[in-house]
Amino acid sequence: MKIKEIQNEIVDEFSMFDDWMERYEYIIQLGKNLPLIKEEFKTDNNVIKGCQSKVWLQGEKEEDKIVFTADSDAILTKGIIAILIRTFSNQTASAILEADMNFIDEIGLKEHLSPTRANGLVSMIKNIKMYALAYDSQK
Repeated sequence: MKIKEIQNEIVDEFSMFDDWMERYEYIIQLGKNLPLIKEEFKTDNNVIKGCQSKVWLQGEKEEDKIVFTADSDAILTKGIIAILIRTFSNQTASAILEADMNFIDEIGLKEHLSPTRANGLVSMIKNIKMYALAYDSQK
């Protein structure tokens, strides 16, 4: 599935909820299904800087795609990174680099996060794009 298709699917899912309490519960549920990072990758090198809570992100190239795993010590943050991993894992580096992030605004995520969590979201996206940039330059 292409990134845009996944983003549209996420927007549709979020539109089913009437209020943000339900959306927060859904984000937490997504976090429970997050493909977890291996313990050996829970290092300072893989911690995303700028997040209020600890978030570890690992990206590995498998053939021409990047597969991401992650974890967080905060349940809501775990759900946020789960949304991003669902969107960007198993995609090519160039597709990740070209992807727009409008779906974040469409679901209203950034505006319903505290300023520090919103900064963390931006840092998560930046780290995912940095992995893509690194793997893209290895062509």
